[in-house]
Amino acid sequence: MTDSDGNLILVTGMTGAGRSTAAKALEDLGWFVIDNLPPQMLLSVVELVRAQDDSEVKIAVVVDVRSRGFFADLRGALAAMAAIGLRPRILFLEASDDVLVRRQEAARRPHPLQAGARLLDGVTRERAMVRDLRGDADVMVDTSNLNVHQLASRVATAFGEGETPAVRATVMSFGFKYGIPVDASMVIDMRFLPNPHWVPHLRPQTGLDGPVRDYVLAQPAAPEFLAALDHLLETVYAGYVQERKQYLTLAVGCTGGKHRSVTMSEAIADRMRKRGLEVLVLHRDLGRE
Repeated sequence: MTDSDGNLILVTGMTGAGRSTAAKALEDLGWFVIDNLPPQMLLSVVELVRAQDDSEVKIAVVVDVRSRGFFADLRGALAAMAAIGLRPRILFLEASDDVLVRRQEAARRPHPLQAGARLLDGVTRERAMVRDLRGDADVMVDTSNLNVHQLASRVATAFGEGETPAVRATVMSFGFKYGIPVDASMVIDMRFLPNPHWVPHLRPQTGLDGPVRDYVLAQPAAPEFLAALDHLLETVYAGYVQERKQYLTLAVGCTGGKHRSVTMSEAIADRMRKRGLEVLVLHRDLGRE
């Protein structure tokens, strides 16, 4: 089995999804960032890294559809690295079509694959080109609802300094009415618990407030669920370690992402931390109502 090279990251994804922000965040973390590298040069970069006397040198390479022949050349370059037993960690940045179009319009730039057609046509072509690469990603981040600081935090959690834990986890609360996060490794549905929305004095509060937290965790099914999830995640952690997967995104949903999912995300994260995992908690839809 091919090991991933901890000192080499491939940053890629959809145009407008935040590659520049991610690259800047990696630069701030001490990575040497190469932007818009032709895929044919990837193997040369890897050989350069391996030849360094300083084994701690860390290189992040940004590769995207600005490079001609992107898909075929990149897949070939990755195959060449795999042939010598190396695989870079892949960070793939994603966002919804409407967000990508809006960002490109705000930047007043055409899409690299637009070719005189609609901007959305360029996005559609790009999705088809990167579909398989998206499936190979070690870390996939949906930036549709993230600001630049939140994206930088996600990057820091995944690729920051310090001893690398066996599994790095992100626990994200969300509301089903706003859609399931596309970057989720696992999706958990909290709608089996009574909804604090229907308790008048709890309705205006959130799952971060004590009264709501106490109400949710006092439900008999809540501790039962948390204990069962502990057991399930033990199996998942072991499998991730065996398969050399380092990044887990657990999406915890309720109707609006305000009460149950928020409380349970915090409770799940606390239990993960007690097991020694590095955990980032995000509340994607908190404040949208």
